[in-house]
Amino acid sequence: MTKGQFLKANSPEEACDLLAQYGSKARVLAGGTDLMVAINQRTFSPEVLIYIGESGLDYIKAEGDKLVIGAGTTFTEIIRSDLAKDKAPLLVDAVSHIASVAIRNVGTIGGNLANASPAADSATALLALGASLKIVSKEGERTVAVEQFFTGPGETLLDTGGLIREIIVPEQAAGAGWGYRKIGKRKAQSLSVVSVAIYCPLAGGECRGARIALGAVAPTPMLALEASALLEGKTLSEGLIDESAKAAADASNPIDDVRGSAWYRRRATEALVRQLLTQISA
Repeated sequence: MTKGQFLKANSPEEACDLLAQYGSKARVLAGGTDLMVAINQRTFSPEVLIYIGESGLDYIKAEGDKLVIGAGTTFTEIIRSDLAKDKAPLLVDAVSHIASVAIRNVGTIGGNLANASPAADSATALLALGASLKIVSKEGERTVAVEQFFTGPGETLLDTGGLIREIIVPEQAAGAGWGYRKIGKRKAQSLSVVSVAIYCPLAGGECRGARIALGAVAPTPMLALEASALLEGKTLSEGLIDESAKAAADASNPIDDVRGSAWYRRRATEALVRQLLTQISA
């Protein structure tokens, strides 16, 4: 096999066949907004690139009360989709904050997830919404919750083979409270220093099944389970909001890096959760 081989898959099944054939030597390429940067900077040099940009994975559709998004769908397609705006406005809001228009035009939601950055904007929103992923490989098909997909920084269940075929997002309940915020080094085209997504269904003014998701504050995008559980069956009050925000910060496990200190990330997490829950309670 010649090093630097470029192959095109015309279907997900063909991509799976090629991944099974070349194993760890191969990498999947869609929009290339992350992968090609690493290749051009010579920090990564795969022997085989499998292009799936024309394999029929770019679609958005409804299946019952679920929004189904093909992994090859670009962020711009999601932002412009009336169906996505109707069923998952939290996701639309989150991906609209990704990078620049040029990058959103080619970057795909499947690629954003497969890259497994702890700061991935789409992952935080999908965690909050309780989304799942349909993964296909030569061995078959399986569906996993987004929170089970990430196994470490840059690591996912795909490390054992396969690719994401679909993202399955439960429809947001009518009247549910939700919000997304990120802090970056710049106002635009910036990776998250901290991001928070909250989805809070309400019944009679009480929280039912709230989910608080955090990005860039742990080795993987994460759910703040205790902070969410504190809200269950309760009406949002200033005291409860403070308690939940502090619990979210305590659950985080950030690091110091060039974008921010661990101390700052914890404080910012607490502040963003407080801001969003206050917004939802208004």
